[in-house]
Amino acid sequence: MAGPDKKKLYPNEKIKTVCYISNLPKRPNVEIGDYTYYSDNHKSPENFYDNIEHHYEFLGDKLIIGKFCAIAEGVKFIMNGANHRMSGITTYPFNIFGSGWEKVTPAREDLPFKGDTVIGNDVWIGQNVTIMPGVKVGDGAIIAANSTVTKNIEPYTIYGGNPAKFIKKRFSDEKVEFLLKLQWWNWDEEKIFANLEMLTSEAGLDQLIE
Repeated sequence: MAGPDKKKLYPNEKIKTVCYISNLPKRPNVEIGDYTYYSDNHKSPENFYDNIEHHYEFLGDKLIIGKFCAIAEGVKFIMNGANHRMSGITTYPFNIFGSGWEKVTPAREDLPFKGDTVIGNDVWIGQNVTIMPGVKVGDGAIIAANSTVTKNIEPYTIYGGNPAKFIKKRFSDEKVEFLLKLQWWNWDEEKIFANLEMLTSEAGLDQLIE
C-alpha cells in the first residue's frame, strides 16, 4: 500500500468534506498539484472554484497551487480582475454599466496588474484567509486563519493578521535550505509512504539531515 489514490476526487469516501481539487474539472489559467485538498464543512468542497474571484480569462493571470497543500474553507483568491483604474480622479468603473459610459473603458495597461498568484508546495492556508492578486507564497508556509495576504510570504514561515505579517520561521535557515533542496513532495508515492513517520515527526528533519 502506498497511500490514497491521487486521482480520486474524494480520497476518503467516508469524508465528503475533503476533496483533492486537482481532480475537479479543469479550468483555464488554474493549475493545482497532486494531493492538494480543499476542506469545507458547510458546502461541497467541489465548489472550490467559487473561491477564485474576479478571474477573467482574457486578462491571462494564473492561479498556481503546488502539491500537498491544505486549504481550509472560506479561503478566497482575489485575482487581477478585481482591480480598478487608479490614475484618475475617481476609481469608479463607469464603463461596466454601458449606456454610453463604456466610452471610458480602460485599456489593460491602464489597470493595476500584479501577475500570477502562486502558492508553493506543502502550504497550509487557514480558514477564511484572503489572498490578494499576484501574491507568491513559498513552500512549507503557514497562513493563520482570517488573514489577508497582500505581500509575498517566504518559504517555511508563519504569517497571520490583516494585513498578514511575519510571525516566525518554522526552522533555521540551514534547515529551510535543506528542505527546499529535498523537495519531498516530488518523491514517488512509495518513498513518501516509506518515510511517513520521518516526515511527520518532530525529530524527522534532524534524522534526514544526518
